This record gives sequence, C-alpha cells and structure tokens, in this order.
Amino acid sequence: MGVRIVLIGFPGVGKLTVAKELSAMVSAKIVDNHWINNPILRLLDEDGTASLPKGIWEFTGRIRQTVLDAITAYAPSANFIFTHAGLEGDERSLRTFQQIVSAAEACDAVLVPVRLLCDEEELARRVSSPGRRERLKSTDVAASRDRSRRAGVFDPRHPNTLVLDVTSVPPEKTATAIRDHILKVLGDLSA
Repeated sequence: MGVRIVLIGFPGVGKLTVAKELSAMVSAKIVDNHWINNPILRLLDEDGTASLPKGIWEFTGRIRQTVLDAITAYAPSANFIFTHAGLEGDERSLRTFQQIVSAAEACDAVLVPVRLLCDEEELARRVSSPGRRERLKSTDVAASRDRSRRAGVFDPRHPNTLVLDVTSVPPEKTATAIRDHILKVLGDLSA
C-alpha cells in the first residue's frame, strides 16, 4: 500500500526542502508543484512579481493530471510526496487537492496531508532568498506579506492531516515529525 503525502503551505514555507529530507526517511518520490507548473511558466515572460495571465493554471492542472495518471498506471504502490501552495477558500487549491485525492483513491494509497505554517516575517525572509527566482518561484515579499495577512493555508479537512508550525524548526526535524505521524496513521489503519 502506497502513501501519498501532500505538503501544503504558502510559497517560501519550505515544502520542497522538507520533501527532500522526508523522501529518504519514507522512501518516497517527490512531485514538486514547480515541476508541474514550470513547463508552462517558462513559456511566459514574467518577472516573478507580475500577475499571471488568466487561465494559465488550467494548463498546469492538465499536466498534474497526466502525472497522476502515470503514477496510477505505473507506480500505484510507490510512496509519493506532493507539494501544494494551497490557499483556504480558493477553488483552484481545492481542485488541485482533489486531483491528488482521486489519484490516491484509485491506487488504494493512504493519504497524509500536512499543513506547514510559518509566521509572516519569516515567510517574507524566505521568499526573498536569491535562488528562488531561477526556479520560477515567487520572490515578491509584498505579496507574501499580503497573503499571510488575508489568507490561510488550505485546510483539507482530512482525518490524517498533520499541522506543523515550521517558523523556527529545521527541515530535518519537520521531516521527522511527519515521518512519525505517517507511522502512527499506518499503525492505526492496521490495528
């Protein structure tokens, strides 16, 4: 039985960094949201701060679905870690999560959503790090602050959800907490 871990958090929270730490602990492959988004985003002449064209996310949704279909067909029992920059109350965030849920159900995989929370100042500091721009990640500090003030991190309302504040927690400690939670969830299922 495979496990599908979904790391949910605002840009800059450290989803990919945590995923890399966690992947070795639970023998999982990473499907980063930017690996899905960047083939489309690289087609645009954007600077990381301008609004993206209307409808652009429909194309990335198709790419995500193709990746999920391939996982279902060729690696149904493998473990995967997905990253998702989901916003509470956002229809696109819900659709993205539902795509992952449906694929997990098709594989009889255990779903473990993890909400990664971080305070506004630390997020702004992380978003401004130089390496983010070359990976087409948001570097807009003002947008990061605004998002922190007006929105919440997507809440999947799933019984296996773990919520962690990673403001001052190193990635390896966060990954260990997630691994321990996964083991508990799996233990509860087999009991």
